[in-house]
Amino acid sequence: MCLFSLEVIETLRAEGHPIEAGAIGENLTVVGLDWSAVTPTVRLQIGEAQLEITSYTRPCYQIRASFADGKFMRPWQKTHPGQSRVYARVLKEAVVREGDAVSILQN
Repeated sequence: MCLFSLEVIETLRAEGHPIEAGAIGENLTVVGLDWSAVTPTVRLQIGEAQLEITSYTRPCYQIRASFADGKFMRPWQKTHPGQSRVYARVLKEAVVREGDAVSILQN
């Protein structure tokens, strides 16, 4: 699954990008985490579900409508560390609902 940060979306909007939550392919938009700490191997608790971050995403031209001047590579880890979407695998399945608490699990 793909995750992204509402705080990063707000940063992108402040830069003039017409991006909205869910517009660039993320399955979950989360709020309240230090997104720069959400890196591969990190485990997240979202409600009762547990996820492990597996990798950063590479932006695709199909999301260009969400970016001013079509600059779809903007949320890329290589050019803007800590502002990329991430992929995760599910470690513990559960229904995730809007408003569920999100936290980084300690190893």
